Amino acid sequence: MRLGVLDVGSNTVHLLVVDAHRGAHPTPMHSEKTVLRLAEQLTKHGELSKSGEKALVDTVAAAKKSAAALGCEEVMAFATSAVREATNSAKVLRKVLDETGIELQALSGADEARMTFLAVRRWFGWSAGNLLVLDIGGGSLEVAMGIDEEPVLAESLPLGAGRITRTRFSHDPPSRGELDETVDWLEDQLAPLAQKVARWGRPDRVVATSKTFRSLARLTGAAPSDEGPRVRRTLSQTALRQLIAFISRMTAADLAELEGVSASRAHQLAGGALVAQAAMRALSLHELEICPWALREGLILRRLDRTNGDGDAAPETWRSSSRRWTDDSTPVDGSAAVSARWKGGRDA
Repeated sequence: MRLGVLDVGSNTVHLLVVDAHRGAHPTPMHSEKTVLRLAEQLTKHGELSKSGEKALVDTVAAAKKSAAALGCEEVMAFATSAVREATNSAKVLRKVLDETGIELQALSGADEARMTFLAVRRWFGWSAGNLLVLDIGGGSLEVAMGIDEEPVLAESLPLGAGRITRTRFSHDPPSRGELDETVDWLEDQLAPLAQKVARWGRPDRVVATSKTFRSLARLTGAAPSDEGPRVRRTLSQTALRQLIAFISRMTAADLAELEGVSASRAHQLAGGALVAQAAMRALSLHELEICPWALREGLILRRLDRTNGDGDAAPETWRSSSRRWTDDSTPVDGSAAVSARWKGGRDA
């Protein structure tokens, strides 16, 4: 079956189209991105601005047309931190539904961590053992850990690359004072996370995913994307420290000229690098392995897991029967719809 995943992030809206069936490797067939920077369009009251709302509606409508033209049988549409944290989130989601027919679901941070963990687990398999996964997005940092496909720890912290840039830096490039203060602040913010991770033992494999980690790895010598997803790529704490000393003195315009850095994300690269470094220090990680699969692939895999064998969703549909997580990482009963359906080019 052909599936589309519409990912409304803090920085971009990304439509990924794959051909896949249960038990098979999802094959990417098409990808298109639109830079909206929704997190930067929140007002001082925390609302998504009128212009941001309109841009989102227009982009979702365009993505729906693209998905239909490409023959998608179903589109899963979800939003992450920028939309879920907007004080007018419910209104925005209703407007998107009313004007496009797409039911855009706001993922919780814990569900982001869980679905990303699933993708990484499937990529590396059971041989990865006790797996620790880190993902830096525009608005948040997700961390998950476990030995099964369902992590025992699923945490989301408001420490995304874009958020750090907006809230901690007022200069381009950041001043030395801003950098030093942010390093100290991040250390304090991540101390409780380190204690939680320590409860679950030493990880057998530590993996990072997301555009931020991929860019940092590329800048420290990892293979370029055109060598394919199966080439082993890593990011070491030593190389990252050296990289930060270099990129922290560069303007966003200069960073955008570097290979492996997209123009739309160059302005938040230094912030993302500081988060990555702080997380590695807090968790005593000397090296991370980069995984090409992340949240979108996790949602696709979960959807395929819930088919009845012929591509149709099982009676419970393919919405995640997720569990909420308490502050001490103990699962409690509950459910969260993590995605939405749109079949055959018609509104579901």
